[in-house]
Amino acid sequence: MKHFLGTALMVGALAGCIGPEDTPPEENACGAAQMQALIGTPVAAQDFSNSAAAVRILPPGAMMTMDHRPDRLNIEHDSGGVITRIWCG
Repeated sequence: MKHFLGTALMVGALAGCIGPEDTPPEENACGAAQMQALIGTPVAAQDFSNSAAAVRILPPGAMMTMDHRPDRLNIEHDSGGVITRIWCG
């Protein structure tokens, strides 16, 4: 168990070192890797209409389909309207 936990922590730490240029193309088909700097900013202050990808903005507790669409940009925000997560899928 100790070995598994240590490995999981190491993998988690290494995952934080991956930048947009290291993101596999299929995981960045919507351009989310380049938008990570928007995390922590107000969603209302952003204009995603110029995005080539389909955009899905998700408020807290929003229900979403579980179909995986690599070309879809997902923007999740908290109750204060601050972006908390950006990903493709």
